[in-house]
Amino acid sequence: MKKKLKPKFFILDVDGVITDGTMTYDAKGKRYKIFGPDDHDSLKVLKKYMQVYFVSGDKKGFQISKKRVNDMGFKISLVSAMDRVDWIDEKFGLNNCIYIGDGIFDYLVMRKVVYSIAPMNALDHVLKEANYVTKRKSGDRAVAEAVIHILKFFFKVTFNKIEKI
Repeated sequence: MKKKLKPKFFILDVDGVITDGTMTYDAKGKRYKIFGPDDHDSLKVLKKYMQVYFVSGDKKGFQISKKRVNDMGFKISLVSAMDRVDWIDEKFGLNNCIYIGDGIFDYLVMRKVVYSIAPMNALDHVLKEANYVTKRKSGDRAVAEAVIHILKFFFKVTFNKIEKI
């Protein structure tokens, strides 16, 4: 961890984190994304401790991501990977954020935020920048695992003690 702060925001990249990263196309273009189980339930618990936001750089699939994120009750912004560091700093302050990402440029954000997480199937150079690497793959409860880690590491809350969401 870069600094001894209690983060206020959890910023999640969508594709390759809460999805399995698959791009499903038909003749009309991108039609579907596969989202994993348990991530929503874990994020409902986490939002009692910090604010949760999503980012996506996927212009063509943004409406799919937006629908899922809105259904979960969270906000999402379309932010290119190259603009994310500045966007996060301006909106939240880098020292207030935990970031989870997997993509080729996510390491740029991970170097700057107070704490970073990557799903185990992220690119090697991204994994090297992560403070924590999940044992689960993206789209397969990696976010739920990350949330359990955040609750324990930053808030000293064990998930098995939570009775209600």
